[in-house]
Amino acid sequence: MTRTPDHDHPEQDHPEHETGHQPAIPPERAARIRHWHERAYRQSRSTTTATYLGLTLAIPPEVMPITPTSHLLGRAVLDHARPGDRVLDMGTGSGVNAILAATRGAEVTAVDTNPRALEAARANAARNGVEHRVDVRRSDVFSAVPETFDLVVLDPPFRWFRPRDLLETATTDENYRALTAFFTAAREHLAPGGRMLVFFGTSGDLDHLIRLMTEHGFTREVLAHDQATRDGWTVDYYTFLVT
Repeated sequence: MTRTPDHDHPEQDHPEHETGHQPAIPPERAARIRHWHERAYRQSRSTTTATYLGLTLAIPPEVMPITPTSHLLGRAVLDHARPGDRVLDMGTGSGVNAILAATRGAEVTAVDTNPRALEAARANAARNGVEHRVDVRRSDVFSAVPETFDLVVLDPPFRWFRPRDLLETATTDENYRALTAFFTAAREHLAPGGRMLVFFGTSGDLDHLIRLMTEHGFTREVLAHDQATRDGWTVDYYTFLVT
């Protein structure tokens, strides 16, 4: 997810992003999210190497980078992953949260739909010496994941738009199809006593996420919170413990 708010360009510039999701937030805020997304989308990148929470990661341009608020989820993974836990990292991207869980002795399944992300996750697991603990698979939500898990980590796309390329699959989820499918099926993939770590912010439709969790019988606790302000807009980011 892109984590720094921008809002330079009107949503009308990109009608291909029009979808059926009706945000559960004020129209003014929804328009601001679109404006920010367009500016971030146009920022070009090349493969970068990042040092993060003790890891070294190579992140190709088609994969979501580490951001200033990534630690809100990363530190929660380090705190909650235990030796022997079966962990699912849903939407693994560069593999960062899967690798963090593996460093705690967990057995991790890391899934994504982006083939460049899957390549990066495998390479980064090896780079950090935990490839024997990380099983990387292509899966659209739970399509290739029949197992149950003690801990599920979810860092979903914040935006409800249609993705235009591989990188945008990390930031956009048309009509929140994948997010809805995740919460519809999540309980079937939690072992007894299982828990989830979910990262989200007000640069997405946070009210919709909360409604999904409630509708499917989950309770939530805020584990971490931070804010970022740019161009006069303050965005809140949260890591939730969901049970």
